[in-house]
Amino acid sequence: MARAAASADLPQVEVRDLYALYPDYLIDVAAEQAALSDARLLVWLHPVHWYGMTPMLKLWTDEVLSFGWAYGPGGTALRGTDLWLAVSTGGRAEAYRPDGLNRYFFDAFLPPYEQTAQLVGMRFLPPLVLHGAHRASDAEIDAHVQMFVSRLASYPAWPEIDEIPACDVRDVPAADRPSETA
Repeated sequence: MARAAASADLPQVEVRDLYALYPDYLIDVAAEQAALSDARLLVWLHPVHWYGMTPMLKLWTDEVLSFGWAYGPGGTALRGTDLWLAVSTGGRAEAYRPDGLNRYFFDAFLPPYEQTAQLVGMRFLPPLVLHGAHRASDAEIDAHVQMFVSRLASYPAWPEIDEIPACDVRDVPAADRPSETA
């Protein structure tokens, strides 16, 4: 999907492959923050890994969404930005039900993403999910990729977007963050 987005005629889209950029896992925080400076939509595109984000995205989140930049006193860099999750799962949709292997509907695994968006003042958009990706047919994958590219191209003119409330921004007190000397 990242290749499809990069090769589509979408001048407003910048694709950043974190594994290609940082094979040593040493993230250039300043470069990543600069890349986000004018973003209106941040897309996290990844396979769901043990019910959450991949290790690289977790590291990126820990380092780039820093206190004083993304949240906390003075941390307003991403306020008003939209966050869209585009993910794939190994399990079929039926596995994400109370009577399925994963015991919960897929939405039950979204609170860490939703709370991250909330903390930094981003609006969390409904995710695009491809279940059972490793067993999906070529036609299913092609349809999913086309939907992804179409949504990117039409952002922010999504029919449901006006129904999604803006983030309820709350200030994070400086005392809620450990001091550097502790």
